[in-house]
Formats: sequence, C-alpha cells, structure tokens
Amino acid sequence: MKQLAKKLTDEGLDKKQILIINFEDPRFTQLDSKLLQKIYETYLESLNPEDKPYIFLDEIQEVEDWERWVRMMHELGKAKIIVSGSNAKLLSKELSTLLTGRHIDLTIFPLSFREFLFFNSIEVKEELDIISKKIEINRLLKEYFEFGSFPEVVLNPEKEQILLSYFDDVVNKDLVRRYRIRKPEKLKSLVMFYLSNISSQTTFNALRKHLSISTSTVEKFSNYLETVYLTFFLKRFSFKFKEQEKSPRKVYSIDTGLSNTIGLRFSQNIGKVAENLVFLELLRRKITNPKIELYYWKNERHQEVDFVIKDGISIKKLIQVCWDINKLNTKKRETGSLIKGLEELKLSEGLIITEEYEGEENIKDKKIKYLPLCKWLLLYNIKL
Repeated sequence: MKQLAKKLTDEGLDKKQILIINFEDPRFTQLDSKLLQKIYETYLESLNPEDKPYIFLDEIQEVEDWERWVRMMHELGKAKIIVSGSNAKLLSKELSTLLTGRHIDLTIFPLSFREFLFFNSIEVKEELDIISKKIEINRLLKEYFEFGSFPEVVLNPEKEQILLSYFDDVVNKDLVRRYRIRKPEKLKSLVMFYLSNISSQTTFNALRKHLSISTSTVEKFSNYLETVYLTFFLKRFSFKFKEQEKSPRKVYSIDTGLSNTIGLRFSQNIGKVAENLVFLELLRRKITNPKIELYYWKNERHQEVDFVIKDGISIKKLIQVCWDINKLNTKKRETGSLIKGLEELKLSEGLIITEEYEGEENIKDKKIKYLPLCKWLLLYNIKL
C-alpha cells in the first residue's frame, strides 16, 4: 500500500490527497464505522484536500461494519479507497454482497523465487542468466527453502526471531482472539502438527485421536487456519464428489520458513519442502486464471501424483515433484505413478520437477519432461 501511495506522489499527486490508516495501531480502541467517519472528517478539517482523496485502510478486518462505510463513500464519490487485510474474511459472502461490482481483488503471497532473487539484487530474464549466476542462485535457493520469503524476513538477518513473532501473532491475534478459542493449546498443537507435516496426507479423524479433540473441532480449527492463510488443504481428484470429500487431504504451509522454524527442518525433509514451494507457485499462477482448480491424484494401489491441474471441465496437466531422481528405485516409482495418472486421466504428457536433472523420455507412449525446480520457478512461470 505504501508502494502504491509512493507511486501516486512520484506521478505528481499532492501528499495531502493521500490518507493511510493502520487499524492495528493500539491507539484505536472502539473500531467501528463511526471511527472511520470521524477520522475522515478530521482529515478533511486538518488538510483540506483539493480533489478526491485516496484513502488506504490497512488491516480493515479489525473494523466492524467497515463495508457499509466504504460502499457509502464509493457511491457518493467522495474518495478512491484501497483496503487490505491479512485473512480471508475479506472474501466473505457478506463482502461480495455489499461491494458487488465495486471492488477489484488482489491476493498477495510471500515472494516468488524471482522476486526473492530481485530482493537479493539478482535479476533473471533468460536461461543464460541462470547459467552465468548458477552458484549464487543455488545458494539463494537453499536460503529460500530454509527461511521462506516473507519480505521482512528476506531483508533482515534476524530471520528466525521474525518468523517466531509472525507465528505468535497469527495464533494469538488472528486465531485465538478473533475466534474466541477456548482451547488455545489444542489449536497450537494442531498448527504445529500441520507445519511439521507439510506435503503430507492427513484426515480430521486421525488428528482427533492424535490431539484428543473431536473431529468437528479439528475441522473447525483447520478451516480457521485456511481462513487466515496459514495452511492450505489439497483435495484428492475424483470424478465422484463423495469420494473426493472423504479422502485424506494434503496440507501445505503459506511459507516454508515458517514450517522450518516451527516444525520440521528442511534438510531432513527437503523433498516435502520442494513440493510445498511448487504448490505455492501454482497458487500464484492460479490467481491469473480463476477457473483453475488444483488437486492431487491417487489410485487404489496408492500410486500418487502430486498435482492435478484442472481448467474448467478439462484436466490440463499432471505435475510430480521428485527431488532426487537419480536413485533408480525412486525414479521408477515416481514415473510409474505419473504414467498411471496420465493413463487414467487421458493425458499424453506429464512433468516431473527435480533438483537438477533435465530431460525428456517416452514411456508407454507417454512423454515425460524433467525440469529442475529453479528453472521451472524462473522460466516457466507465465501460465499453468
């Protein structure tokens, strides 16, 4: 939001035309639409902007009935308004009803690997850049794996301390306080379990036994975690809706640095971390095409493909993540599962994302492409 405001002033807009409010400021106590109106009136009295102002409202979900005030200001043409919030409450049905036709949404994830490199003063435009800067890019890829890509974490040497504070903020403010959770220790155990088991299948019923809480509570807590963008759950692909809903779901973290700090260590589970990074990149690309749906595939013989990409009614692509493809047994298992998935879903080509191996081969009339993760993240990031 500050970048947008700076861009406006760089283009010649008077600073008096811009108002930025952060509703996590502890000086605000009674957060409601009356406060919004009072702030606006004080702004007009103090600065007297000559034209329609730009009003930036940060962490707006903290303000009760903010939608009605924003709609009123928009309909009266009094201001151009940009709002932000750190959880999916902003995407609720109520919001859609109140602001239908009046809003443009932008979802922001932690940095992509291209953005991460840019933050570290490396720009990649073509394959030659990857070759010429290979040592530095590989070093930074390891850092991307271990500490993730929240912007402040990338720019600050105290990475683990910041990640721990993020975790505490999300659990205590976005979850325990907002949802009035009476068993915060159970919620925290669930979060730590998920962050320690990224890229793994789980069921609410299994976690009921593990955490000694009801299945409905596990499901409710899990929905909260997805609402605040902490974890995501990937369903198994099936043409049968019941089978899809009853099958285990795979869990992924919003940031691998958060998982490594709170749960597992990436050096011991590097393949799962790589899969989590691929999932996050797929989510970023999904933003440009709302019709895209993501799933995993698994058959009755427990052969599995990490990602199924569905566009509308069509299955478009299967992606497997195999970090160490050089082991013969591993390659045989991963390619075998991918071939089975391609046969069942009637596709002719599949992709395996690896650590370094690159190539193509034909197996049972199916084409298998192998691409290093680094190259896929940097050069194949336009379309799904």
